[in-house]
Amino acid sequence: MYYVQRNEEGQLTRVESEPFTGMTGEVFSQTPEIAAWNNARNVVDESLQHRELLQRSDLEMVRVLDDLIFLLIQKGVITITDLPPMAQVKLMNRAQARQGLGGLEDLLNSDDQGIF
Repeated sequence: MYYVQRNEEGQLTRVESEPFTGMTGEVFSQTPEIAAWNNARNVVDESLQHRELLQRSDLEMVRVLDDLIFLLIQKGVITITDLPPMAQVKLMNRAQARQGLGGLEDLLNSDDQGIF
């Protein structure tokens, strides 16, 4: 059994397996409408999982890009002045923050004995 909420046009706006406040009806068996709702919900859930994965990896990629840019500068492939002024400021601020971590940075990122 499914507990549903419909809008004024009769379209499903919520489907649950347990009764809930605001429900407007019950559907006793799997119908094409319920199947379509569940399929759409699965697509949305999968999409959200992919989005969360990308968001988590975005933070990791920032560090990769920092390291790559500084490596290219160190090897003389580019100079900091080749970058737009705002990028220069952001990179320098991040470099200062990372330098400020000093020995803590290695401790925080250690796979064996780190804090996290």
